[in-house]
Amino acid sequence: MTGFSPTVRHRRLLQELRQLRGAAGLKQEEVAAHMDWSTSRMTKVEGGTLRISVNDVRAMLQLYGLHEGAKYEALLQLAKQAKERGWWHAYSDVIPQWFQVYVGLEAEASSLRNYEPELVHGLLQTEDYARAIYQAARMTDAPEEIERHVSLRVARQDVITRPERPMHLWAIMNEAALRRRVGGAEVMKEQLKHLVSTSARPNVTLQVLPYEVGAHAAMLGSFAILSFSEGAGEVAYLEYVTGGLYLEKLEEIRAYTLTYDHLRASALDPRDSVAMIAKIAEEDL
Repeated sequence: MTGFSPTVRHRRLLQELRQLRGAAGLKQEEVAAHMDWSTSRMTKVEGGTLRISVNDVRAMLQLYGLHEGAKYEALLQLAKQAKERGWWHAYSDVIPQWFQVYVGLEAEASSLRNYEPELVHGLLQTEDYARAIYQAARMTDAPEEIERHVSLRVARQDVITRPERPMHLWAIMNEAALRRRVGGAEVMKEQLKHLVSTSARPNVTLQVLPYEVGAHAAMLGSFAILSFSEGAGEVAYLEYVTGGLYLEKLEEIRAYTLTYDHLRASALDPRDSVAMIAKIAEEDL
């Protein structure tokens, strides 16, 4: 697997197209009329919920006054790359569309800041821990479906272990996530030891938010902030049982970044956090 993601290419393409439309002084309705689309279709295209062909992109660029040159060719190349399928498409039988978007963003993110109150982050989970999570949360799934979910979760971990451009993961976990016995004592001990060994990677930073902190900045739940290189910006992600929210407005990113900064200040420093994880691993779970 590589760091290439059609999802991120599509997102970057849409950012460029929106900026070009704005610079051309055109409204969505005007572009829709030119493309022989409904305004609703145009809204979905710019919102990222409806894919467009390379020919459509070419027509929009010409409408926006971009007919040739390096930027014109670069955007057409982005359009072609955005049409490709990511490696995760092979798991489309068990991964819903809304989560495919997240996996696509995760695959090319240069960094991920995450807070989890209840469980170890998926990129840090052992197979047995992940299996226990899915067995509890997806109680109606057949065993083979559970294994497909586990396989996908393990495959996603390539982003922090790949030799070229590994993601920098900064994970803050509530102490409860370390003490909740998932899958039994042995599975949990193995998971905690895995956290300790993974923390030795230069691109992985772990912090623990201990019980003694009391109320804290993220009392409302887990969230993630994904950052991208090449000017692709940032996305804040919140997940619920049947879907996820992708927040991209500057004020939204600022709010979650501020929350994360408060969490980092409240949590144990990375060295003390790893020491705490190792100590819990030696306890009688």
